[in-house]
Amino acid sequence: IDLYLLHWRGRYPLAETLEAFAELVRAGKIRYWGVSNFDTDDMAELTGLPGGAAVATNQVLYNLSRRGIEYDLLPWCRERRIPIMAYSPIEQGRILGNPALRRVAARHGATPAQVALAWLLRQKDVMVIPKAGRREHVRENRAALDLELTAEDLAELDRAFPPPTRKVPLEML
Repeated sequence: IDLYLLHWRGRYPLAETLEAFAELVRAGKIRYWGVSNFDTDDMAELTGLPGGAAVATNQVLYNLSRRGIEYDLLPWCRERRIPIMAYSPIEQGRILGNPALRRVAARHGATPAQVALAWLLRQKDVMVIPKAGRREHVRENRAALDLELTAEDLAELDRAFPPPTRKVPLEML
């Protein structure tokens, strides 16, 4: 397994979980491990434990309409070179009808989903895991890599989906 994720904190102490991850790596069962849905305090605790700095990623809900991590978690992870894995990048389709997103897409001859993915992909230390259940999804997702959003596009998206101005609880689906 290339990447094994701890999806929730759970009831076991993190130190025990890290010991189990280390054993899995030593046994050749996994190459890397990461966490999911860890906020800044959780990440600080994790990386303060023996072996915790080996965390490969933190998978969190992050998209245009869920930008809370930009206030503190994303900068915290960037400082420590821990990439964010953004799940639900199109908010399960709920953001695709947003007028600003549709306008930006129309300017580029793209779909709203491609714009939402391109917005995430342009960010340093963020990887995106969109759904790809059909060949059409794969093609659409791939095309987002070629989409270059302009400063005007980004400003319009910021107006429609404002970045956080304060700490907000980590959101999850």
